[in-house]
Amino acid sequence: MLFGIEWDTSNDWLFAASILPILLRGLVVTIQATVLGFLVAAVLGLVLAALKAARSRFIAWPARALTEFLRDTPLLVQLFFLYYVLPEYGILLPAFLTGALALGVQYSAYMSEVYRAGLESVARGQTEAARALDLSPLRTFGVVILPQAVPRIIPALGNYLVSIMKDVPVLSVVSVLEMLKVAQIIGDRSFHYVIPLSMVGALYLVLTLIASAGVRYLDARLPKRGLPLK
Repeated sequence: MLFGIEWDTSNDWLFAASILPILLRGLVVTIQATVLGFLVAAVLGLVLAALKAARSRFIAWPARALTEFLRDTPLLVQLFFLYYVLPEYGILLPAFLTGALALGVQYSAYMSEVYRAGLESVARGQTEAARALDLSPLRTFGVVILPQAVPRIIPALGNYLVSIMKDVPVLSVVSVLEMLKVAQIIGDRSFHYVIPLSMVGALYLVLTLIASAGVRYLDARLPKRGLPLK
């Protein structure tokens, strides 16, 4: 029994049907962690990309060093740091939030490089034209450069979305009951592992296909050419 639901292991189909509601609860946690982690990575990655592109070395170098540190250290180490070290300094976060932040922080380093490539792909003449129109640097970045860069990096961002989803099971080490952890508990208690793990694999496949289809749709709908200045 898990979450107050009993199952019968005498019949494979009945067993699968009885554990499906439990796995779907884990699926919800997986989706929530994926979405939150991706949003953190997308925002923080953009900030890191902007800092690394700064003209001042005192701003660019620390941002580059932080990016390298995040890329070169395992996700598990960063997760343990947030979960076990921060409470010693009075920062207490729920396990789910800690896990989502760890995912976002880790992948922000990778996304910052994607943003950098997208920003550099925008013709320099766009910046010069914005200056000619007397736009501030912040407005130039937000209104002129970024809207042209993002559509070009949608496929890469989509790949990281799928990667974040596949890394969610790591959060089980800090007691987050995501989908794979739930399947493991079911297997431990019923001594039947094939069915719950196979169902988790199938659910992950469905999620990946849906995410990939959504990314392809956005990639096809968003324009790739330069946007006119207004």
